[in-house]
Amino acid sequence: MVRLFLVAAAVLVITVAPAGATELTGKYVEARTCDVYTAPCFANAEMNLAGKHAVIGWRVDKGAVDGVKLDGLSVVAVVAASDTLGLKQTGPAKALIIVDAKATSAQRDALVQLAKKQGGELTKNVLSVESAPIELSVGECKEGGCSSLTVGKVARIETRCVDPHHDKICGNESAFYPPLSKDVEATTAVALEHSFQGKAFNETWKDGNRRGAYVGSFAIHQ
Repeated sequence: MVRLFLVAAAVLVITVAPAGATELTGKYVEARTCDVYTAPCFANAEMNLAGKHAVIGWRVDKGAVDGVKLDGLSVVAVVAASDTLGLKQTGPAKALIIVDAKATSAQRDALVQLAKKQGGELTKNVLSVESAPIELSVGECKEGGCSSLTVGKVARIETRCVDPHHDKICGNESAFYPPLSKDVEATTAVALEHSFQGKAFNETWKDGNRRGAYVGSFAIHQ
């Protein structure tokens, strides 16, 4: 009887424990300067020639980091790397983190922590942290675009969904590179616009009509 009680108690602990975990959820968008919805032959032609820059955005719908609520706030990481993103880097990537202008000091720190954790090695070397108005929206795929990200006058992404007929070139396309962030569920998209006009890297870029974006959501179990 005692043994049965202990087994039952152990099962109860295993079942109940995950319910105490907190979750951070929201919307996600990224764009980079190479195709991600592409065929191996096209990707090989771009490797280490393109795709070294990206803009990554997270908008928290609900949740907190270390007890700091972030509902409705956004954070963006702008990344410049030595090699094509998605490949092993020969040198450390550099990142600019931009936090929502609506954030308090505590929320600002929490948003930076979020971007650094989810970006991994790409956001490990932060050159600076800035603040700007951020508008990030993700909708259903339809003509005219399925997501948009505006970061003050510094960065912008606008996407539309991939057309399985018109966006195929060789017919062997797939999601060649995975998303740049952890804990993301996203689909490939066409970046109608992907631009960065800031001064953090002593370089800017403007790209468009490239199959180089991901759009979706994130869910982080803490």
